[in-house]
Amino acid sequence: MRAVLFASSITLALASGPVLAADLYPMKTPAPAPLGWTGCYIDGGVGYGMWNQDHFTESSALVTESASTTDGGRGWLGRVGAGCDYQVSPSIVVGAFGDYDWMGLNGTSNLNLTGTPTGFSVEGNEKENNAWSVGARIGYLVTPRLLTYFDGGYTQTTFGQANYNNGVTGLATGLSLPATTYKGWFIGGGTEYALNMSWIPIQGLFWRNEYRFDNYASRDIPLAGTTGISEHADKYVQTITTGVVWKFNFGGPAPIVTKD
Repeated sequence: MRAVLFASSITLALASGPVLAADLYPMKTPAPAPLGWTGCYIDGGVGYGMWNQDHFTESSALVTESASTTDGGRGWLGRVGAGCDYQVSPSIVVGAFGDYDWMGLNGTSNLNLTGTPTGFSVEGNEKENNAWSVGARIGYLVTPRLLTYFDGGYTQTTFGQANYNNGVTGLATGLSLPATTYKGWFIGGGTEYALNMSWIPIQGLFWRNEYRFDNYASRDIPLAGTTGISEHADKYVQTITTGVVWKFNFGGPAPIVTKD
């Protein structure tokens, strides 16, 4: 009996020994969690914008220029876009994107023609109708779920035709500034927050908020209804937008937090 008990204890020790050793001394380190900000996406949002311009009229016949005037407009906009990001390290994300804005930024355009053959001032409504942009961004992850970033790139915008009335009488003058496309550059920045929480059924959603400044190159636009008179304009646009990003991750799921 003693021999049987001794043999049984030896057998149990041999059987349990490797398990205890594996528990106490792991053979390999667990794999790190996958990077969660790498992927392509589509996005959509809304925002508010303001445009300003510094402009003056110029006459080739008289070689004169009017005093410079500053005016502008404001209104709402909608934005859709797409892009791709790559998380190059645990803290750094880089990417490229493009987007398109539908805009209704209405404002005023006042032309001082007192130094030209027309001899009076005119005023009209001018509206920014749409814009598109392509660019790149670089961001820093403040937390695994919160990205702060800067972006910049190339942009174009279109302003609709402006029809002018006499600034004194308010009567139509027959003068107009045709619809014009402006080209320029933009810089901006914002935040993006991963919404991948256990109670949200759709994964890959992010909440983005962004400020953007657009600077457009000067244009000399012939004033319709006159001969030899042009409008020289420098336009600037500022927008603030908020929207949702849906990312198709190919670098692993974004961080999921069950309690928020």
